[in-house]
Amino acid sequence: MRIILFSRRQLAHTSGELRLLFATIDRFGFDYMINTEFAELVKELAGIEIPADKIYGQLVPPQPEGSIMICYGGDGTLLEGVYRLGNAAIPILGINAGHLGFLTSAPSDGLDQIFGDLIAGKIRIEQRSMLQIDGTFSQRPSSLLALNEFSIQRNGAGMISVETYVDNEMVATYHGDGVIISTPTGSTAYSLSAGGPVVVPSCSCLIISPLAPHNLTMRPVVIPDSATISMRIHSRHADAFITLDNRTYSVASETSFTIKRAEKAFFLALPHNISFYDTLRNKMMWGVDIRS
Repeated sequence: MRIILFSRRQLAHTSGELRLLFATIDRFGFDYMINTEFAELVKELAGIEIPADKIYGQLVPPQPEGSIMICYGGDGTLLEGVYRLGNAAIPILGINAGHLGFLTSAPSDGLDQIFGDLIAGKIRIEQRSMLQIDGTFSQRPSSLLALNEFSIQRNGAGMISVETYVDNEMVATYHGDGVIISTPTGSTAYSLSAGGPVVVPSCSCLIISPLAPHNLTMRPVVIPDSATISMRIHSRHADAFITLDNRTYSVASETSFTIKRAEKAFFLALPHNISFYDTLRNKMMWGVDIRS
């Protein structure tokens, strides 16, 4: 089995954890590849020289069947790792190197357990839906897909208005800071902070969540993921920008976008002993008795 390692320089990696990671990979006998930025960091911090034939750049080259990507960091690292894969249907396992994440739920202090489960075939694979975005971009994104969310937001002090339709039926014109369109996976990300619902990732739906609406009766709406969402931006006194997960692009007033469930999905690899409800309960501290 080949492991495709991905991480980012800005994470607070230590020399000890990097040496442990590569010692564990060697002990289990995994073949591996590693992105350029991470390879440079491993050399700087841990003194481990990565052979040139094991290093990849902005896109992961074609890989043998049975390969798996391991993103070492947080949820943001995993989001970026998916884009490095391009359209390859390779499962992604997130090993958390910081705070507990919804996507990177495997703990970094359990490498022996994780790699042992990989060899034993005890890692389950969940198919997760993505968003496909079409519209007029000032700078065309390298990928028109989003795992968590697509958002339209004001850029400055002025209000923007976002005219929103579902299957050509008008839902509302959202006056305020903007709107988020979220997948079930993204329901625990930006949408949650805007008051959106927590949605189990296996649900077949999308979420429309207004950002700081001027009409206080505006509430998030859950729609079938078979629907097509059309949005048009109106802004008289404010610039606007859009986001596709953690990628940001400026847009002009009167720009339109169409959002729907993508034909392509991504495959999240998870240890059998970690469930969405476990992560939700622990991250939200729902099991903590705060009365005392």
